[in-house]
Amino acid sequence: MSKTVKIGIPVVILVIALAVGGGLWWFLRDDSPPAVNIDTASESVTTTAGDGTAPAVTDIAGTWVVDTSTGEFDFDTATGTFAGFRIQEQLSGIGSTTAVGRTGEVTGTIQIEGTALTAAEFDIDLASITTNESRRDDRVQEALETDQFPTATFRLTAPVDLGASPASGQDISVVATGEMTIHGVTRPVEVPIQARLVGDTVVAVGSFDVTFSDYGVSVPKAAIVLSVEDHGTLELQMLFTKQ
Repeated sequence: MSKTVKIGIPVVILVIALAVGGGLWWFLRDDSPPAVNIDTASESVTTTAGDGTAPAVTDIAGTWVVDTSTGEFDFDTATGTFAGFRIQEQLSGIGSTTAVGRTGEVTGTIQIEGTALTAAEFDIDLASITTNESRRDDRVQEALETDQFPTATFRLTAPVDLGASPASGQDISVVATGEMTIHGVTRPVEVPIQARLVGDTVVAVGSFDVTFSDYGVSVPKAAIVLSVEDHGTLELQMLFTKQ
């Protein structure tokens, strides 16, 4: 074998290794979408007061239904209704990243009497969750066992005082006490919520910490994953229209 070939083979192997490593970093680098934010969520609502398409709601009392037709759901924009999770993980050769899973398949209603939230119930289709890295998707579905437990639910268990009836654009910050069911296990939760009335739409965002083992869920692992936390953040971005 010539000297040129002997030298060339290691160089080629090194180039391939760098390319694969670089490609892996590019594919799994931390490009997770930002956390939910009331201002960002409100930007998706186009039927605001004064634009000639939908007048502002002045009486918030009544039944409001989850709106999945406004905005879009994907990891770049996520301007509509969605629910999901965020988990920190350590990847070999890459470092810390944030795994994010989301679904736009959310249904439910809230009931407001006077200036109090008296009822709320939501269903989240876990079987439709996708992540910001497609190679995680199957493992997430396996961990949640969505073939047996395809739906997560939240139910309000205590009224929430919203304060004075909000004018359009005024923010409300409250804590909703309820029960969360995941993987067939129901546990009490307290969810900090920010809400804003934008024209004829109530925009609400919330997030809270959850320990997955409390719900009998083992976080998914893979060869490249050095460690992954047993807890994460569940986040909600909800748009509601009055029924």
